Amino acid sequence: MSNDRTERDARTAAEMAPDVRAEHVAAVYAEALLGAAQSAGQTEAVLDELDDLVAEVLVPSPQLERVLASGLISHEEKAGILDRVLGGRASPTMLNFLKVVSRHGRLDCLRAIHRQARLLHERFHGRILVQVTTAAPVDDALAERIVKTVRPLLDGEPVLKRAVDPKLIGGIVVRVGDTVYDGSIASQLKNVRQQMIDRSAHEIQSRRDRFRHPA
Repeated sequence: MSNDRTERDARTAAEMAPDVRAEHVAAVYAEALLGAAQSAGQTEAVLDELDDLVAEVLVPSPQLERVLASGLISHEEKAGILDRVLGGRASPTMLNFLKVVSRHGRLDCLRAIHRQARLLHERFHGRILVQVTTAAPVDDALAERIVKTVRPLLDGEPVLKRAVDPKLIGGIVVRVGDTVYDGSIASQLKNVRQQMIDRSAHEIQSRRDRFRHPA
């Protein structure tokens, strides 16, 4: 059972690992965007625009995202789409940036650019984003334990971003930039993982007790 769980967690970690080449390409564009935004004194505003672009445009419109990423559609057509969809909503800095990315055929990297821009911004301020994916929601006490566990491994202050994936069973996957640690190989996280398993077992037992002895 333990080996099966380890294999499942390892597969999930591999699936979560981003395309390294795409992330490096995205980092170049993200750095250029942040440089332009900083020169214009609009860093926070541009980062917020990137957040909105992903959350309010790409996520609810997967067909639009596919069109922008397609290599079969010309830059001119994509520029027209950007004007129609974002005209009046996006700042000139953002709209011009997106057209530059389109001209180089890399609108398929928009989500990666968003990730890298946030990573670079946090890193500039001495913070490192740590994506923690667990089988059950992590409470604040356990989140603080995870932060204390990973802090010595990093060159900055960890900022935890939590996600839930029931496929992990009792596991935990931690991603820092391009590096993915899963519960089977990150020895520093073994105690945290066991706490999660114990907590899940306790919650299940509590539900059973409430069911057997209703108030």
